[in-house]
Amino acid sequence: QVQFVESGGGLVQPGGSLRLSCAASGLHLAAYAIGWFRQAPGKEREPIACITINGGEGYYGDSGEGRFTASRDNVENTVYLQMNSLKPEDTAIYYCAARWPGTVCSPSSSYVYWGQGTQVTVSS
Repeated sequence: QVQFVESGGGLVQPGGSLRLSCAASGLHLAAYAIGWFRQAPGKEREPIACITINGGEGYYGDSGEGRFTASRDNVENTVYLQMNSLKPEDTAIYYCAARWPGTVCSPSSSYVYWGQGTQVTVSS
């Protein structure tokens, strides 16, 4: 059974940082590209970033505007999203997802496994 365990979310003040983690069991993440998405209240889910099996990174829209960085540790079977200089508008539920094939990133297609999401709230 494939399971993602997301962690690292929480309440942070504007300007602060968080690092989200997405650990997998029952799935060898090294074979998949991993995407990060978020969904704010009342809004559609939007892509943030993606990292391929070779470590190639892609960032979508103005998400993060250079403030977010995706990375992966294939030995630990974990992927990360480092988020710096957080703003209130970054408040959302953040999801990781595994994409096949893993050599290419995409903002929306071919994601086959999804995490349960972790809440990030940016507020003073």
